[in-house]
Amino acid sequence: MNYADRMNPNVLQAPPSGIRRFFDIAASMKDTISLGVGEPDFVTPYHIRDAAVNSILDGGTQYTANRGLPELRREIAAYLEGRFGLCYRPETDIVVTVGASEAIDLALRVLLSPGDEVLIPDPSYVSYAPGVQFCGGVPVPVLTREEQGFRLEPGRIREAVTPRTKAVILPYPNNPTGGIMERRDLEEICGIFCKEDLMVISDEIYGELTYGGLTHVSAASLPGMRERTLTISGFSKSFAMTGWRVGYVCGPEEIMEQINKIHQYTMLCAPRMSQVAALEALREGRQNRYEDVERMRESYDRRRRLMVDGFRGMGLSCFEPMGAFYVFPSIRLSGMSSEDFCQSLLLREHVACVPGTAFGVSGEGYIRCSYATGMRQLDEAMNRIRRFLETPES
Repeated sequence: MNYADRMNPNVLQAPPSGIRRFFDIAASMKDTISLGVGEPDFVTPYHIRDAAVNSILDGGTQYTANRGLPELRREIAAYLEGRFGLCYRPETDIVVTVGASEAIDLALRVLLSPGDEVLIPDPSYVSYAPGVQFCGGVPVPVLTREEQGFRLEPGRIREAVTPRTKAVILPYPNNPTGGIMERRDLEEICGIFCKEDLMVISDEIYGELTYGGLTHVSAASLPGMRERTLTISGFSKSFAMTGWRVGYVCGPEEIMEQINKIHQYTMLCAPRMSQVAALEALREGRQNRYEDVERMRESYDRRRRLMVDGFRGMGLSCFEPMGAFYVFPSIRLSGMSSEDFCQSLLLREHVACVPGTAFGVSGEGYIRCSYATGMRQLDEAMNRIRRFLETPES
C-alpha cells in the first residue's frame, strides 16, 4: 500500500524538528551536557505543586469550562494588565490552552486559508513554519541580522508583503537569538502592520525574561494594535511549569469565539490540575511581587553573562541576548557549518547544542545554546567547547 497517497501532503512536506535529532543521539551517550532543550532547570515552586496536589486530593479531576477556569481567566487578565498594560475581558477575550503551542496552532487555524502567506522572522522557533504549512498556508521568512540585534526591520517587512500576506508572527523575546523588540522598534513595524491590514500572532512566552533593566513591551499595548493582535503566552518558561502544559491566547471577542470552537472540538479544555497550578502561580505571584519569577530571572542573568563572556573569550562573536534564555554565538571562525559543528562537538566532547539552521536559513554560521541549566554544567560545557575549538580533529 502506498501510504503517501493517503496522507496530507502538507504534513508530509514539513521536515521533522531540527532540535530533536541531536538529542536523540545525545540520549544514547554518557556524560553528555545538553545546552539544547529550552526547559528551565528549576523545579516548579512548591506552593504551586502543593495547590495542584490538594486539588486532586479534593476530587478536582473533572473537565473545566472550555475557555478555562473563570477564576484563572480573571487572574490572567489582571496579570496582563498589571505587568504589560493589556486589557482583556476574562469572559470573552481569553482561552486557556494546552500550552502556548496549542494557542499558536489555534491562532493559525482560525486565521489562515489555503495559500495565505505568513511573515516569520528568520531565525525563529522551529514550529512556526510547519504550523503554517499544516493549515495550507505559505511561510515567508523575513531575514534578521545580528548587527541589528535580530530585530524585524521595517524595510525587510515591506519587501516581504504581498497581496496574499494575511499575518505576521512576532516572537519576541526571541528563541533562538535572545533578541528583543523595544517600544521604538515595535512602533516602526506596527505602523506597517496597520497600513497593510495584517493580523499579528504575538508569541510572548519569554515576556518575563528580559535583562539589563529592559522591560518587555507587548504589541497589543500599542495604539491600533489590540484589534489585530492575538497575544499568546503561558507558564512554561517564566514559572518553570513546562510539564504542566498550560498556556493562553487573548484577542478580540469575534476571533476568540472561533478559537474556542476549535479548542472545544479538539482539546475540550486544558487539564484542571494544571489550571489550578497556574492559578496559584498568578495569585501567589501577585501577592509576593512575583518573587519566584524574579529569582529565576536573576539566576538566568548570571548564566547569560557567563556564556556571553565565555564565547567571546574563545574568540567567537557572540550577540548579547537581552531576553529568553539562549545565546546564539557565531561559529564561522571554525570554518565548519552549523550542522557539522554541532555534530562534531557532540561526538567529540559530549556537548549538545542546536545548529542555527534548525531555526531558518539565516541561522547558518550560528549555534543555539540554552543557559537554562546549572552553573557547574555550564562551566564544564564551556571548558569542553573551548577544548573542542583549540584541538584539531585527529
